[in-house]
Amino acid sequence: MSMDDAGGQKRWARDYVFDILSQLGIHRIFGVPGTNEIPIIDGTSYPENEVEYIECLHENIAIGAAMGSARMTGKPGVLVVHVTPGIAHAIGNLFNAWRSQAPLVILCCQQQNELVTQEPLLASNLVDLARQYTKWAHEVRTEQEFPMVLQRAFKEAMAPPNGPVFVAIPWEFTMRRIGDDDRIKGVTKISPHFTADRQAIAQAAQLLREAKNPIIVTGDAAGYAEAWPELQRMAELLGAPVLQQTFSSLANFPNNDYHWQGELPGSQSGVQQVFAGHDVAFLCGFSNQAQITVYKYSDGPLIPPNVTQVYLSNHTWDIGKNYYGEAALFGDLKATLPLINQLIGDQPSPAAIARNTKLKELAAQRKVAWDAYLREAMHQNEIWAVVIADALRKEIGERQLEKQFVYVHEAVSDPAPFQYLLPFTDQAAAPISYYCVGGGSLGWSMPATLGIKLEPDGCQGIDTRFVVAATGDGSSLFYPQTWWTAQHRQLGVLYIITNNHEYHTLQMGLQQVEAIYGDAPGYEWTAKTQDPEYLRIHRPKPDFVTLAKAFGGMEGEIVRHPEDVRAAVRRGIGHALGGHAYVLDMHTVGLEQTPPTPEEANARYEKQPRLDCFHFGADALRRNDDAGLPGNVPVIF
Repeated sequence: MSMDDAGGQKRWARDYVFDILSQLGIHRIFGVPGTNEIPIIDGTSYPENEVEYIECLHENIAIGAAMGSARMTGKPGVLVVHVTPGIAHAIGNLFNAWRSQAPLVILCCQQQNELVTQEPLLASNLVDLARQYTKWAHEVRTEQEFPMVLQRAFKEAMAPPNGPVFVAIPWEFTMRRIGDDDRIKGVTKISPHFTADRQAIAQAAQLLREAKNPIIVTGDAAGYAEAWPELQRMAELLGAPVLQQTFSSLANFPNNDYHWQGELPGSQSGVQQVFAGHDVAFLCGFSNQAQITVYKYSDGPLIPPNVTQVYLSNHTWDIGKNYYGEAALFGDLKATLPLINQLIGDQPSPAAIARNTKLKELAAQRKVAWDAYLREAMHQNEIWAVVIADALRKEIGERQLEKQFVYVHEAVSDPAPFQYLLPFTDQAAAPISYYCVGGGSLGWSMPATLGIKLEPDGCQGIDTRFVVAATGDGSSLFYPQTWWTAQHRQLGVLYIITNNHEYHTLQMGLQQVEAIYGDAPGYEWTAKTQDPEYLRIHRPKPDFVTLAKAFGGMEGEIVRHPEDVRAAVRRGIGHALGGHAYVLDMHTVGLEQTPPTPEEANARYEKQPRLDCFHFGADALRRNDDAGLPGNVPVIF
């Protein structure tokens, strides 16, 4: 806004955007500047709008940063992207947002309305580009419908389940003069707190109460609903192990609870082993239900047909999506879980007590195994991820940062040590203390740190005093220009590069493809080499410390040996808490090793203890062998 000749305030249609942001308490717009976007970006120059423009150097960084902001505030992240190439550049993290139910409003300024049919520079059918990964995608047709479309866009982004919305705007519409009283009245807010049908609740409770060996799988809806206490109560009543969906976006169950078993495996046989032996599965907010990449139909479904499935979700699409649900509950997890628990009973049954006792014993054994694994790791030449995770855990504890940290995860080769050792506990942390995405499109972590760090307070009672990202070397090369924005905005973030100079998860994937299809009739596929050059990143070797320094002088250091990790992490946290971004290039296991045989690679992997001690402990593996289940070769993608 500005003053007109009569002394009043000038308003343009772009100010509808700022009306809504003011009403919702949203103070940032992310983006990459372009000519068509200037009228909206210019609106951030007016102090009365209380909105700052966060300039990024790539649209996928902008959308990743908006996702981080949305996660912390619980409100829509807002970004403005350029016409056609802009939204195309953002597709990777738009897919991640879609699969992670992240609330976003993406504004894209289309070429002038009267010119589009003539196919001008950069113009295209923008809606078709975005539609597949949004709740709603629309191009404004007339100047008059602009405020209506904006209201609907923000309403849809916030309505359960949350998700991204895309609005294309002919850019000349944003500059149309409007009257001072011509404002958007508000944004419709649909309460997410609704309970499932009472009859369905009773049916689900009966199935769970009568189960002989139940299992609970939690998805992202559990973390968004802050349903830890209710799920912990159910796990105690049932004596059930609790697993999280693969590539959970949040910490969907506290890792200090002995029922916690980490995430579902990323392989067909691994998922089958988890469900084998269970008669009833409670699938709670379970959205991404088939997070594997290699599947052989003849080996059977992921969830065996003899497992009775009970669903609870705030999204009908996820209920009975892939398999028949004996009980189907459509409702908010936080509101519905207590009603189920009441009908299960006041106390665990004798059988549930016995299962709880076993789970406690297994959790204690897991701790012993991980302690031994850490001691072994400290005597290696290379750095194992467990050493990094342990150093972070100790520093967070000594500095009393348990309610003041957010860990951003993209060390896809090494998830287990961070998920197990970092304090994602019910005593201090919250689901949003852990940040990942459900889409798997690489390049999410470093951009997300920008939006997370810009929001001082989290919506679940934590703050962002300490933000740390662990990112693989391959993933970190997608958007290193993130570091320019971090320096420009003076954001104190610790970036840990788990650098093995290879696409380690893809090497694991190669082994899995051979294990599954190597002797399959009609396929019999084998790789020419177990160490293909195309999975290495070492000729030349990227220098991450020098690269970071190029983006505004960010400081950092290379760490090569496990005995040096703790001190380096301490220095890095000191820089971050002092408001300065810092990069630690950790030379992790895998770096410049002699290519292992498949047997050696599997033996090395098996040395790391399982998080899921219930299904993959010694007793469980013997049961699986007796049942004739295939071995589990881990893979992410």
